[in-house]
Amino acid sequence: MSLGTANDSQFGGTDALGDAFYPLYRWTFGDDSDFVHSVERKLAASRMPQTVELYLSRALAVGSLVGLVLWLVGTVLVFLVFELFVQGTPSILGLPLSPELLALVQAVKVPALIALGGIVFGAVGFAAGFGTLVAIPYLVAGERKREINVLLSDSVSFMYALSVGGLNQLEILEAIATADDTYGEVSKEFQSIVLETRYFDTDYRTAIRNQAHQTPSDELGQFLTDMLSIIDSGGNMTQFLEDQKEKQMRTSKQEQETVLETLELFGEMYMTLSLFPLLLIIILVIMSMMGEAQTMLLYGTVYGLIPLVGAGFLVLVSTVVQDEVGDGYLRPEDDRFDDTGSGLFSLGLVERYTGRAALFDRIEAREGTYETVEMLSKPHHFFRDHPLTVLFVTVPATLVLLAFFVVAGFVPLSVDGLKDAPVRGTFFLFYVPLYANVLPLTVFYEWNVKTRRSVVDKLSEDLRKLSSANDTGMTLLESIEVVAETSRGRLAAELETIHAKVNYGTSLKEALREFNNKYHIPRLARTMKLIMKAQEASSQITAVLTTAAQASENQDDIDRDRKSRTRMQVVIIIMTFLTLLGVMAILKVKFLDVMAGLASQAGGGGGEAAAGAGGGGGAAGGGFAGGVDTDLLALLFFHAVTFQAVISGLIAGYIRDVSLLAGAKFVVVLPTVALLVFLFI
Repeated sequence: MSLGTANDSQFGGTDALGDAFYPLYRWTFGDDSDFVHSVERKLAASRMPQTVELYLSRALAVGSLVGLVLWLVGTVLVFLVFELFVQGTPSILGLPLSPELLALVQAVKVPALIALGGIVFGAVGFAAGFGTLVAIPYLVAGERKREINVLLSDSVSFMYALSVGGLNQLEILEAIATADDTYGEVSKEFQSIVLETRYFDTDYRTAIRNQAHQTPSDELGQFLTDMLSIIDSGGNMTQFLEDQKEKQMRTSKQEQETVLETLELFGEMYMTLSLFPLLLIIILVIMSMMGEAQTMLLYGTVYGLIPLVGAGFLVLVSTVVQDEVGDGYLRPEDDRFDDTGSGLFSLGLVERYTGRAALFDRIEAREGTYETVEMLSKPHHFFRDHPLTVLFVTVPATLVLLAFFVVAGFVPLSVDGLKDAPVRGTFFLFYVPLYANVLPLTVFYEWNVKTRRSVVDKLSEDLRKLSSANDTGMTLLESIEVVAETSRGRLAAELETIHAKVNYGTSLKEALREFNNKYHIPRLARTMKLIMKAQEASSQITAVLTTAAQASENQDDIDRDRKSRTRMQVVIIIMTFLTLLGVMAILKVKFLDVMAGLASQAGGGGGEAAAGAGGGGGAAGGGFAGGVDTDLLALLFFHAVTFQAVISGLIAGYIRDVSLLAGAKFVVVLPTVALLVFLFI
């Protein structure tokens, strides 16, 4: 199916609505609306292939339909409220009116309120429908802007290295445009320049100028504008790119500094927010002591407020921190031999031909059998490379364990049973599934991270060695052999493998690509892409290797600074949890247990007093015991610190490594601390 047919089938219904509401668009916005021009720029920046007139007409149509539906719903709801819950005509302002005017107001008040309620609901519906569609280009453009800014420093380094390698301006533009597997949205911006010059008979100066205005990134727009001035003046492009490379590296560090300062602010904010549920629990307990039962509010605080505060803070942090862009895979130039997804989940090239002939079906079956046998022979390596797949084993095993616990009577199946044994019940219902699933996931994920990190730990150093060896006159392959022999570690072993592959007939470019795809680290992919592209022109690429080493060292500095600064945020989060745990433990020991003991003593003393003096003490004891359910509070305290431990672990891991899986180790350790504390108090 062609692209045009696909678009027609996808937007056929909405295009008809857009055409129907086009007169409303003309009447509402006109031709010179700043709002229309703003949306048009965002449509171009988000690369959404739609005209602003049709898009806003469609938004008006959706907003009108949603507003109409909500107007009907709102009118009916307000009418039902007045019919079922309001007796007579309500008094709103209590104005002193004459009898005639008051009678008129009383007659029209309820219909007017019903109509007003419908109008409010309709306005909200229109704003929601229209605003949602209008917001989409802004959100997409914002996401593209973020990715462009993250990759711009490495992209400029790539262009500079190619310029040093001898490529001219047009070849550099085409090279960065075809590197979308590594440089993502930056490459797509340059693709627009190349395609405009190729298919629309536009000179590349005009294409660069147009793209500088359309790109969502101000930094890239300024870079293109500066590049255009160098091209027009006939300046030194290599010197310009070198200056821009240094500038973008400094900008990356400055942006990282801003992010880290924001995270420090968030750390202080989290300390306050996470203690709010604790204070609320204490207030509710005191209110219960005063005879005002707040059981539902306690449930809502523990099982609702604590998870919501943690989830909201996690979303807030995710809007600030920047994760790695790209999947780290390098595609071959010939897509027919794309093996980036080979393995048990994708059998590679043969899947494109399955079903065409019996031979291909047999090859697929045998390839699948081979991959399965390889996985079963070394399952730990498979789980290391794909950590999440271990859940396919642990989750069924956990269900079997839970079924056994239920049959054996270890797990209380009622709230009262859980109140009688809060630690034991929570252990079997929560902690055993936690250990059975998260602990193996943590082991294999950390193993995966350590394995991949060991490749880039010495990347900058080995790139410097490659540059020095290449500067002596050795070819790139000979330089790789020398570095492999004189270095240690996983990267040195991989360089030795690359050298062996080339000696047995594999091209150097293919060997580098296979090495990269084995670990698929975005940072490594950008380095390999740079070397692969440069060695096409010459094996003497000392300046290119030096540039790659500088880019890698800049990334090392950023990562080192990030780990150093986020370490304090992780400490703050853990200390906040330990503070909450300590307060809950003290409340349990010095408050709930003492209260329970006093209640039992008061109840016993009251019985004796009743025999001799009318039972006054017994009444007081019964009122005290009935006001506070100590067993329920003990259960809620334990669950509160458990939930807080899980949430704190996830947040700590995300701040540390921008990955929820990185928090798995904290999710195992912190709840264990809570469990041990409540076991011994």
